Amino acid sequence: KMEQFMGKWKLTKSENFEEYMKAIGVGFASRQMANLAKPSLVFSEGDGGLISMKSTTTFKTVEIKFRLGEEFGEITADDRQAKSTMSLLNGKLIQSQTWEGKTTTIEREIQDGKLICIMGDAVSLRTSLLGHPAVTNTNEKK
Repeated sequence: KMEQFMGKWKLTKSENFEEYMKAIGVGFASRQMANLAKPSLVFSEGDGGLISMKSTTTFKTVEIKFRLGEEFGEITADDRQAKSTMSLLNGKLIQSQTWEGKTTTIEREIQDGKLICIMGDAVSLRTSLLGHPAVTNTNEKK
């Protein structure tokens, strides 16, 4: 369920991110900046079931809005114009990105209270911890 992803996550550990960026064709200068960045990621749900995933670093904020299973246009943090689809499969949020005849897959799943993100063919592994939830349930009695 999408509910498990909701809230604000902060990057705590990253492995082989440079190799992943090289594999998808990110330029040197962009890779240098991305390696320094410690993004926070916020998942929230808006009107009509539209889901927002917002990644914020000191350099850039990138937000995508999507419905599960529906293709949408995305401008990535490194300025690729991609067509993406998000789907839930066995508790994992799978993002499939296609651009200029290339494809990459980003898998996100929750394990022991951590958001694990596997990019590409398990090339890069990034771990984020949940911070204070950015989304509050307005139906809750105070």
